[in-house]
Amino acid sequence: MSNTTLAPLPSSDRTDVTARLRDALLSASFSADGLLDLLGAPAYAALARSETVPALRATRGDSPLEALVRLFLLQQPVPHARVADVLPVEDCLEGGWLTRVGGDEVVAAVDVRPYGGPGGEDWFIVSDLGCAVGGAGGIGSRDEGVVLGVGGASTTLAGITVRAPVAAALDLGTGSGIQALHAAQHATRVSATDLNPRALHTTALTLALSGAPAADLREGSLFEPVADETFDLIVSNPPFVISPGARLTYRDGGMGGDDLCRTLVSQAGDRLNEGGYAQFLANWQHVEGEDWQDRLRSWVPRGCDAWIVQREVQDVTQYAELWLRDAGDHHGDPVEYQARYDAWLNEFEARKVKAVGFGWITLRRSGAEQPSIVLEEWPHPVEQPLGDTVRAHFERVDYLRTHDDAALLTGHFALAGEIVQEQVGLPGAEDPEHVVLRQHRGMRRATKVDTVAAGFAGVCDGTLSAGRILDAIAQLVGEDPVLLRDRTPAQIRLLVEQGFIEPAQ
Repeated sequence: MSNTTLAPLPSSDRTDVTARLRDALLSASFSADGLLDLLGAPAYAALARSETVPALRATRGDSPLEALVRLFLLQQPVPHARVADVLPVEDCLEGGWLTRVGGDEVVAAVDVRPYGGPGGEDWFIVSDLGCAVGGAGGIGSRDEGVVLGVGGASTTLAGITVRAPVAAALDLGTGSGIQALHAAQHATRVSATDLNPRALHTTALTLALSGAPAADLREGSLFEPVADETFDLIVSNPPFVISPGARLTYRDGGMGGDDLCRTLVSQAGDRLNEGGYAQFLANWQHVEGEDWQDRLRSWVPRGCDAWIVQREVQDVTQYAELWLRDAGDHHGDPVEYQARYDAWLNEFEARKVKAVGFGWITLRRSGAEQPSIVLEEWPHPVEQPLGDTVRAHFERVDYLRTHDDAALLTGHFALAGEIVQEQVGLPGAEDPEHVVLRQHRGMRRATKVDTVAAGFAGVCDGTLSAGRILDAIAQLVGEDPVLLRDRTPAQIRLLVEQGFIEPAQ
């Protein structure tokens, strides 16, 4: 199917209509909080899974908010007179937000979904009808050019992005514009690109309906639309799915294997200003006979530090089934489904791919002669948003890069917030078998330490230098202070690196 089968989008030029529509939506409490109050948690959560029956049952009344939910979220026809009590209906018809059907009813031309910003802002994400959340409804079976709304990947990327005032930000592969919307809150200028012109139009609608500044919208692939321009922040939730061909432009990379993600990451360094961040979601191949970390390490551009976190790994059968379901192929012709499944496995077999990893990639342009490249597997729960945690990681990298062991011993440290100590051993034993320090914030790491390191961390409050703390511990445990000073900096370095202790200001 081609993009010509898709319904026309509302006008992005009628800013007066968009502003009046926004005011009317807010007046009716058509917001994330308003929806939760109206629908209740179960029905609200079901909507995120593209299940509409609970919300339909919860909107059988005649309140303005119920009318809006049925119109924009459930895509139900609503009587013209009822909509006219809530919205500037004639303006919305003229501007393309609504369409007449059946004589005296109107329907929405697009999905409009309330979205709460990080500071309590009332935002609205525009997407194609039935495409607010990918995965449950077989979106790909409808049209390859659809524009999806906000899904789990979108919110994950928004949560890990470093939020600091910047001059220029780039949202590459903008889709419905959620990353551009976030960036507009802390960037003087936001550029947004997409290969799909329909996505750029939708982004303009999302920004305008959310009351955000307009972005510089450019059509094209990867970095081509911005040529040699540089940015302080680059974010991208690209079409990273590794598939045979590029059947669905909203998700399939269109290059062989994981080449799209590799190209995106490797070219980002030249587009970053000094100190700038580039943050991506990505898939990568686990190839037979090759360490996945070596593969990812080769992607990192010169002059950039990197922190790469693998969140999930799927074998090739799980991966193929996931994305065949995403396209709705499991609901179609069984013979065609089997043929497509077979094509995925043929592709992986030819490339000797045994599994596919998914995770986050963050680059920071540091210009360091010996850049820090940290790769780790972390499938455990984390606390979003993680933007401050990501920024703190690179600040610790800078600190450790400029402090040798002697400098660490003269440094002052403070225990990070919400760290607890766990002692593991047999009941009644005088000494624990080992001690674990555990974070209750951010990455929620846990690390095993000896009693000296545990005691050291517990005393750190920024007042005494590390060396003086170790001298006191040596006196308590009857150990030679020189030997203790000699063997402990490696543990101090690890505690700093993982965020259990922080350099005191």
